Formats: sequence, structure tokens, C-alpha cells
Amino acid sequence: MSDPYIHHLVPADYYRALPESAPYLPDGFDRDGFIHCTREPEILLQIANAVFRDMPGELLVLVIDPASVTAEVRFEPPVPPPSSDSPLSQHLFPHIYGPLNRNAIVAIRTAQRAADGMFVSV
Repeated sequence: MSDPYIHHLVPADYYRALPESAPYLPDGFDRDGFIHCTREPEILLQIANAVFRDMPGELLVLVIDPASVTAEVRFEPPVPPPSSDSPLSQHLFPHIYGPLNRNAIVAIRTAQRAADGMFVSV
């Protein structure tokens, strides 16, 4: 059985500074217009290493039940688009088009890093 959840990466300091009573919006929401998510943990690990490896600090993985999200969830090509020879170029990612209601977050995990900053587990 496949995992029904989708996942979102967020710097821990940013997430913890937000009011718990408010819906979640990532720092780049105004720029992107949606919340970037991923279904498969192995692809999430690739993204963590490609985008967040050089970012200091702890990274959290929000585990989200898409059936509970009140905003629209669309499965779309990656943004920004990867090169055409990338295995992700044909992959569809879940994007949440609005604030994330906190009751849709079913778990929060800490992404694990090696000493060199490489993510080894999400």
C-alpha cells in the first residue's frame, strides 16, 4: 500500500516562530503562490539535498493528509522546471494553493543530516 500523505520541508526556526493558531504559509508563498510538497520520501530526500543542503539549522518534514487540506491541492510539474534529462522532469508534485490548515498536518519529523550537511533521512 502506498503512503497517502504528502510532505513539505520547512526550516525548523521559521516553523516554530509561527503562531500555532494560524494556518501555515511558507516564507516563499507570496512569490510562488502555492506550498511545495512531495509525495515520495526518496524524492523529498533528493530535494532536501538539492535545495537545503547548504542551509544551516534543523529542517522539519510536515506530513500532510491531502484529504484534510482545505485549500486546493494540484499535482503539477516541478517549479522551477528541472533540465529535460532529469528524472524529475516528468514527475508531478502536489502543490497546495492556499494556507495549510494545521489539522491536516498529521506528523512533524526532523530531517536527519550527516556531518557534512548532506541529508540522509527525511
